[in-house]
Amino acid sequence: MEKTLVLIKPDAVQRGLIGKIISRLESRGLKLIAGKYIQVDQELAESHYGIHKGKPFYEYLLKYITSAPVMAMAWEGANAVAAVRQTMGSTNPLEASPGTVRHDFGLEIGLNLTHASDSPENGEKEVALWFNDSELIDWERDVDRWIFE
Repeated sequence: MEKTLVLIKPDAVQRGLIGKIISRLESRGLKLIAGKYIQVDQELAESHYGIHKGKPFYEYLLKYITSAPVMAMAWEGANAVAAVRQTMGSTNPLEASPGTVRHDFGLEIGLNLTHASDSPENGEKEVALWFNDSELIDWERDVDRWIFE
């Protein structure tokens, strides 16, 4: 099963969307294996967004992700990365498909509500950055036999 990181970013936290976003992922059939509500510090922000260092929007990303609490989660499932990204929608909310989180709740690309890992490899790396092994819960969910072939 794939693992993927999902961050409910400060704008979504401030707007009270944590429950709605989690509900969509659970309804999709993904399994929550870790979660924590945290105030992101500068060091974690720089590690997470390191790939964008030197780009014009890098400093904005750091300021944005540290501006208010974040709900960080690790999710698991068959094709979890693709399923989460499809559920969230295009990074630009105005280009996101109707029914996605970003389409339904967003208007601006700079306030796009969530982060989702972009590949299975990055999912593993990002989950490891945000959670230690003891925080990842390996649990049996009875309904999985009705979700996964």
